Amino acid sequence: MIKNENGLVYQRVLLKFSGEALAGEDGFGINPDRATDIAQRVKEVHALGVDVAIVIGAGNLWRGRTGLHAGMDRATADYMGMLATVMNALALMDSLERINVMTRVQSAIEMRSVAEPYIRRRAIRHLEKERVVIFGGGTGNPFFSTDTAAALRAMEISADVLIKATKVDGVYDKDPNRYAEAQKFEQLSYIETLNRRLEVMDSTAISLCMENKLPILVLNLWDEEALTKALRGEKVGTLVSEGPGV
Repeated sequence: MIKNENGLVYQRVLLKFSGEALAGEDGFGINPDRATDIAQRVKEVHALGVDVAIVIGAGNLWRGRTGLHAGMDRATADYMGMLATVMNALALMDSLERINVMTRVQSAIEMRSVAEPYIRRRAIRHLEKERVVIFGGGTGNPFFSTDTAAALRAMEISADVLIKATKVDGVYDKDPNRYAEAQKFEQLSYIETLNRRLEVMDSTAISLCMENKLPILVLNLWDEEALTKALRGEKVGTLVSEGPGV
């Protein structure tokens, strides 16, 4: 890995969090303390001189499958989820700005009174001005997940890596919380990830990253040092890239 003058292997990153990362113990709603914890981790990364963009899910506020099970139209359920991601984005923006990190929220669904419309060149300019950019509203289209939105935005801003921040320290062959013999992968190829049906991201997002050679790094959000170690090129989590799975 080639490091820059700051000793970092990645200069521009897109962080993908699930909505549940903002929730309390019950997995629902927005917990201000959780938002503050995430904001502090983002600040530490930003302080290293890294350009940081973020995409957040909406599972803490709305799960589309709940509506689908009740007979709701798929597009309507997806639009509701997109709106929920903007609520999460605003909550995280508030937490970041309270610890003096300049932040902008851009939404793929226009709501000018609370967020900027998504404009690629403006987003890049914000990053160049050392602002954190949070992308809300998914892709702006139903039938696409926030995983796919994260992959799309990462490529649009020319990110060096897409970091999927989760509750586990990488990708395993089975659920490590249920199976003591679960084995962790240090590295996987895109194809192996797809073939094994490993729940890293959805298949559309992984395929998009594969076609554009964008690496995906899966790590534990709640490990206080994981993000900074990863940016310095230390072995953390699981890297999904062109290389062979090991």
